[in-house]
Amino acid sequence: MTLPVPDSASGARRAVAAYYRQTQWQYYGLWSGRGTLALHYGYWEEGVRTHAQSLARLNAVLADRAGIGTGDRVLDAGCGWGGSSIWLARERGARCTGVTLERHQARIGRTMAAKRGVAGQVDFALADFTGLPFADASFDVVWAVESVCHATDKSVFLAEAARVLRPGGRLILSDFFRAEAAMDDRREALLHAWVSQWVVPDLAELEGFGESAREAGFGDVVADDVTDRIRPAARRLYRTGLLTAPLAGLFRLLRLHNDYHHANWLSSLRQYRALQAGAWRYGIVSARKAGA
Repeated sequence: MTLPVPDSASGARRAVAAYYRQTQWQYYGLWSGRGTLALHYGYWEEGVRTHAQSLARLNAVLADRAGIGTGDRVLDAGCGWGGSSIWLARERGARCTGVTLERHQARIGRTMAAKRGVAGQVDFALADFTGLPFADASFDVVWAVESVCHATDKSVFLAEAARVLRPGGRLILSDFFRAEAAMDDRREALLHAWVSQWVVPDLAELEGFGESAREAGFGDVVADDVTDRIRPAARRLYRTGLLTAPLAGLFRLLRLHNDYHHANWLSSLRQYRALQAGAWRYGIVSARKAGA
């Protein structure tokens, strides 16, 4: 089965919000890692030994690349439960605004920011990162982790990021990218069988996304393929899917799994099969807006 991907912007927003609302218990129970509040893949390198460490390490790698420090005003575009925003506030002294399409995610973010002592540095808004309710030049950094993939037109996100960044502001993101702009039918089928489960219309190609960033007015664009760093996370997700397959089948039979739940379970298997077939890559993109 696959979830339908809406063909309108408003429909897509509703579908993404519904997906995260319906599947939050799966992410919390099987992925988020000892209170990290992370919905993203982990970054594995020397010294990283646990899943929770790998989730935090991705935050650190991105923060280092963007040079995020005390007082930086960060927009967390597609913030989920606010895990990255809270980490940036606690570990780097940043002031963060997270935006999400799902009300419950924003509530969780506010609650956890208060519990972890950074409520004065972090806030959350219900907003679409392709049409932000913020003035021009409001932020020092735009941060996006595995969220831009949901955008039907990624160039609209890049234009909004450029608009809300101050001159010299930085863009930093990590996400899934198709291996090539045009692939053979087998790899295309494997790719879409996976991403449709996450209400993702399609993936951009990494180098092409970098070029789109330049067209949006960014300079110093660096698009790095770091697939090998997240491969253990993809493998872990696949193994989780295999281990929970009997329960997934039983829950589906008993109607305890709706279409969103079952599609999310299927994605754990399909993402790895598509990766093994060379249908997608994981990339980190950094860039700087022109100006002082």
